[in-house]
Amino acid sequence: MRIRPLAAASIAALSVAVLAGCTASDTEADPTSTGDAAGDLCAAAVASGSVSDSLTVEGEVGEASTLSFDAPLEVEELQRTVVVEGSGDPVSDGDLVSYALTVYSAETGDEIGSFGYDDSTALPQQITADNPLGQLFGCATPGTRVVAAFPASDDGAAAEVYILDLLSVVPAAAWGEPQEPVAGMPTVELDESGAPTITIPDEEPPTDVEIAELKVGGGEVVAEGDSVMVQYTGVKWSDGTVFDSSWDRGAPTSFSTSGVVAGFSQALVGQTVGSQVLVVIPPEFGYGASDGHELQDETIVFVVDILGTQHAA
Repeated sequence: MRIRPLAAASIAALSVAVLAGCTASDTEADPTSTGDAAGDLCAAAVASGSVSDSLTVEGEVGEASTLSFDAPLEVEELQRTVVVEGSGDPVSDGDLVSYALTVYSAETGDEIGSFGYDDSTALPQQITADNPLGQLFGCATPGTRVVAAFPASDDGAAAEVYILDLLSVVPAAAWGEPQEPVAGMPTVELDESGAPTITIPDEEPPTDVEIAELKVGGGEVVAEGDSVMVQYTGVKWSDGTVFDSSWDRGAPTSFSTSGVVAGFSQALVGQTVGSQVLVVIPPEFGYGASDGHELQDETIVFVVDILGTQHAA
């Protein structure tokens, strides 16, 4: 496997294009996959070379920085050099991580764009020994910065060089401050992993969307049109049975807030990353207009853990 450069990529696509060809487009991670651990992840990191060693960075980890080098660079193979070592516990195979990057043309030395800093926060990604983030960071600690040089690809994309910052490990469940339960709403119990069990009260369902915050995080605010990474479980009010759950699939999932039913979107927009939200959605705001859908006449209930958001371009 080889990481392809990001030639002609838009700034908003940088965070996912770095993983192109190596991970699923919906970025489903496996937080339960810790492999046989750090040894493989450490060994996955590609070696440094004369090109990556020649790159000079100015700026602090976690802030948009500048890269200087004598262009054009002749990049024959992928290479990376650690320029700042972080602290704390090394990442483990299968962890969700947040990161940021800046991309430059190896031919001209011009900056192509950056992503993951300030208001351009990227969705978390999984790091494993078998994917590009594992190749770039290995078993690094949060706060690590690497520079990398990518050769031109066979499809004609030009060689590029990167600054990449490993910002943090992202929990696979909501980590915000617990809130008091709301009377009349379904009750929720969490297991050790954070997966919820939802119990429906013995009463008629509401006719309007009802939302309660079970945990309140301190992260980015989800805006309309954002892409989000979440864990969720959905049950029917009528009998309490689970009809969909990312927890059952063993992985968080990502989607746009504009690509889900109205009640689900309403529950996400305005919430903060790290929060856990309980929402009750009557058919009118769920699948009521979807003729023949198995949930067309159902009031549905979701518990949603918001793990990350990426603002629309």
